[in-house]
Amino acid sequence: MGTPRRLAVLFLMPALVLLGALVVYPIGYTLVRSLFDAGGSEFVGLGNYAEVFTDPDILVAVRNNAIWVAVAPTVATALGLVFAVLTERISWGTAFKLVVFMPMAISMLAAGIIFRLVYEQDPDKGIANAVVVGVHDTFAEASAYPGARPRPDGVLKPSGDGAFTAASPARPGSPADLALVGLPAAQLPEDARDAARAPAGDGVSGTVWLDFKPGGGGEPGVVDPGEKGLPGMKVEAVSGGKVVAEATTAADGTFSFPAGSTPRDAVLRLPASNFTEQYAGVDWLGPTLVTPSIIGSYVWMWAGFAMVLIAAGLAGVPRELLEAARVDGANEWQVFRRVTVPLLAPVLVVVFVTLMINVLKIFDLIYIIAPGSTQADANVLALQLYLSSFGGGNDQGVGSAIGTLLLLLVLPVMFFNVRRIRREGRR
Repeated sequence: MGTPRRLAVLFLMPALVLLGALVVYPIGYTLVRSLFDAGGSEFVGLGNYAEVFTDPDILVAVRNNAIWVAVAPTVATALGLVFAVLTERISWGTAFKLVVFMPMAISMLAAGIIFRLVYEQDPDKGIANAVVVGVHDTFAEASAYPGARPRPDGVLKPSGDGAFTAASPARPGSPADLALVGLPAAQLPEDARDAARAPAGDGVSGTVWLDFKPGGGGEPGVVDPGEKGLPGMKVEAVSGGKVVAEATTAADGTFSFPAGSTPRDAVLRLPASNFTEQYAGVDWLGPTLVTPSIIGSYVWMWAGFAMVLIAAGLAGVPRELLEAARVDGANEWQVFRRVTVPLLAPVLVVVFVTLMINVLKIFDLIYIIAPGSTQADANVLALQLYLSSFGGGNDQGVGSAIGTLLLLLVLPVMFFNVRRIRREGRR
């Protein structure tokens, strides 16, 4: 248009000054700072880089970054593609897109707080474990008396795997007193009644009760007035390592076996199923699952972003190509795989590369969601940069080296994106 070069430079100068002050100078300073020690006074050359590739914590961060780059953009892009294609076929697709895209309006900090609560270990607080525990307890019977145990000087002794077995064989006509403690009275079943001694009979019998009297008093190992029986307790008669008979306690804690059903050497055992702790759900933020759990929260936020961009690209796909494929006999899966996805390839690449760059600098979610005990297991380079420089490490030399490594990891993705944009512009 004949615009003088000086005039163009004049108009670009404010942007160039800001770009130099906010981008070029910090990058250059970081490169130089990475060659000095923690205090910045002694030149150490590549020593900080050597520490980056030998420090176990930083190597864990590199590994986790690789997992993030491989999993998070792929899953978010795939979900965005599925949502974009499926919502074209439903009348309430716009409302669905709005709901899926809404997490993008939430900051990373807020999303981290939300998912820290979602992954809370206590099922009464964390919705993830509330669902898991609810499903588990629907199909698996919960133990009746978690945490109960016999007295150290009582008849019952630990026999492995959480069970308790009597020290001597049971005798018909001599009721066994199987006392337990360690169970709060408030946790007793509603149908629990005052404990009673089992009547002597021809078969083996006995009583299982809570050997604790509210207010104190009573004799240890003896059924005292006011002490409660433990109804529903499973009692086994074991002979030669095999269960030969089973019984269940009544509301007053008494039980009995039919006469002749137990050999003379049979001992009474309370199986571990009576005492196992209640199922507490999944340890979402434990060392094993903390990284996949945080990736799940990231996908929840960014799948809507991918869906909107892919839906915009899908709107530009010529419908006659899709109809022609259907007329030629292709089913919907073949149309999707052979026509829709190839036509959307440029958009999918844009979304994938954008998410990859975003993932390389992920920090907020991990810092907020991962508890202190497993933060090292969920560590990534951006978080390690902060921890090394300001979060207690106070070594800005190593932090600058990590920042330089992050820059080197992002540069190939940026070059690829720039080349792709230029190729698109020449078409």
